[in-house]
Amino acid sequence: MRNILTNKWFKFGVVAILYTLWVIWLKNFWWLIGLAVIFDMYVSKKVHWAFWKKKDAPGGKQTALVEWIDAIIFAVIAASFIRMFFIEAYTIPTSSMEKSMLVGDYLFVSKTAYGPKTPNTPLSFPFVHNTMPLTATNKSYVEWIKRPYKRLAGFGKIKNNDVVVFHFPEGDTVALRMQNQSYYQLVRSYGRDRVWSDERNFGKVIARPVDKRENYIKRCVGIPGDVIQIKEGVLFVNDRQQDHFDGQQYNYLVKANSTINPRALDKLGISNDDRQNYSNMQYIFPLTDNMVSEFEKFNNVTSIEKLLDSPDRWDPNIFPSDSKFPWNVDNFGPLKIPAKGATVELTPDVLPLYDRIIRVYEGNTLEVKDNVIHINGAATNQYTFMMDYYWMMGDNRHNSADSRYWGFVPEDHVVGKAVFIWLSLDKDKSLPGKIRLNRLFRSIN
Repeated sequence: MRNILTNKWFKFGVVAILYTLWVIWLKNFWWLIGLAVIFDMYVSKKVHWAFWKKKDAPGGKQTALVEWIDAIIFAVIAASFIRMFFIEAYTIPTSSMEKSMLVGDYLFVSKTAYGPKTPNTPLSFPFVHNTMPLTATNKSYVEWIKRPYKRLAGFGKIKNNDVVVFHFPEGDTVALRMQNQSYYQLVRSYGRDRVWSDERNFGKVIARPVDKRENYIKRCVGIPGDVIQIKEGVLFVNDRQQDHFDGQQYNYLVKANSTINPRALDKLGISNDDRQNYSNMQYIFPLTDNMVSEFEKFNNVTSIEKLLDSPDRWDPNIFPSDSKFPWNVDNFGPLKIPAKGATVELTPDVLPLYDRIIRVYEGNTLEVKDNVIHINGAATNQYTFMMDYYWMMGDNRHNSADSRYWGFVPEDHVVGKAVFIWLSLDKDKSLPGKIRLNRLFRSIN
């Protein structure tokens, strides 16, 4: 048995089969040329592929330095391959998904759940996303080689209420000193001229390819073809109220006749960042239904009121930021989510809903001349979508920058499905209480 395992033909056969299966999955059969390299590495050995090693070292032994280099090269290649095609680590940086997911949760994201994307920019520094280590603005990738969107076969498709990691749709343009804010929101707030000219405050404005935009995590509440609507903070999908999640939160105004004990807030799981003292003995907290019930038991709490926007108030920051659609965070829609191959009637009135899809996500030219819409130079009154789109929202409904602000998420922005939490650290505590033991190796629903 040992002789078989060490036989060069056996090793070549195993590696060649695995490599061929990967090429079939990739659906790019030019990569079959690599079988010649594998044959030479294991059988003919004409080329010295491991150039950092001495080919004729006595007894096959290498120096300690060479062994370390060999181990590092193997680890980098293997880890990069796994990260690109199978599973990737991710950290929850904001409270937009609380209490379903907490700031400080470390989780694994499955690329195979929906099928991994091949990189748009394959030449990049390993293990980082878009910025070089120890820098704030230096790109970690080069765009000498650019590849079109391609997704390999996966185990399934995105379903309603999946927790999904995706590239930030409005991350195509970034002001480097304010990377955590939408460039388009900055332009609406300060004006394009100031954002572009004031590099001291906003930084240089750059463009990013799809795969190098910031990663976000939200719950997919609407899939292609769904009609979504929000009425007084309640989400309806296809005229059916969305199933309630235990971790779902809204902002509440809590009034008390004396100071609320911070230890009581700790016990309820309200983080320091979420403790807003609105005025004398009045607080704004993001609360779940269970937390509201607990507050009602406090002797010093006199009232609890859910804070909802009036249906009559238009928030210009809400998608599509057009007065024809006077929506706000609690009153939105109805809106149908585009599906690949579906055709929509276009008029100047509905164009704001699909403008970004047509121009940015699907790469067409778009003009309106004398009230007539022209796409790629041709007058038209309809458009057929080239991709599927999704609607993503945070479970922390009043503290989440999500599709209500920037609209649809294209299928080519989807990274993968959040699978399980492997570590959770509470930034408001110190060791050993910093580790949330009850969240270790917890599946994500």
